Amino acid sequence: MASPDSIHATRTTTKLLDALRDHANEPAWAHIDSRYRPVISGLARRLGLSDTDADEVAQQTLSEFVRAYRENRYDRSKGRLSSWILGIAHHTALRVLRNGNRDVHPGDTALGALPEEPGLRSIWMDERDRAILVRAMAMLRDESGVDDRTLRAFELVALRGVPAAEAAAQCGMTLDQAYVAKSRVTKRLREVVAELTAAFEEDA
Repeated sequence: MASPDSIHATRTTTKLLDALRDHANEPAWAHIDSRYRPVISGLARRLGLSDTDADEVAQQTLSEFVRAYRENRYDRSKGRLSSWILGIAHHTALRVLRNGNRDVHPGDTALGALPEEPGLRSIWMDERDRAILVRAMAMLRDESGVDDRTLRAFELVALRGVPAAEAAAQCGMTLDQAYVAKSRVTKRLREVVAELTAAFEEDA
């Protein structure tokens, strides 16, 4: 089981949101950064930006979020935190695209407002789910109950589509052991992904 601290670090509870108002509370800001940075950069790449520009969008978005949040510009009664950050990310990505002299015709998107494009939220959710899977796998690697060989067999079979017999040979396992590894890690991964997804859904 993942430690309570690792799960708590993914939660946007009212207590954490209140902690963000403390400029010196680095752990609170680190929680928000680790959650949203990969999602924002993934969104920017899907909008056509290079890896370098996507990383810049993530940095600018989070910097703007910090500034705006500390100016009390986030109103919980008007929408979820993730929607607010998505609006800032979209606005920032469009600005970077314009500055790069690309053929972009942005609409009238107000800073902090949820963009109207129906596909944007879908892209955000795809990138959120991708970030959750990456984080879940990292958490499994940190768990003492899941050894490296078991994880390797799972990744080969379940994530890369390698035939079970070939994966077993690469990992020094029998075929039955490879199937057991896949089943065992799949069950635990689903549990961790569910925990992380629930934490994301707690956005105020």
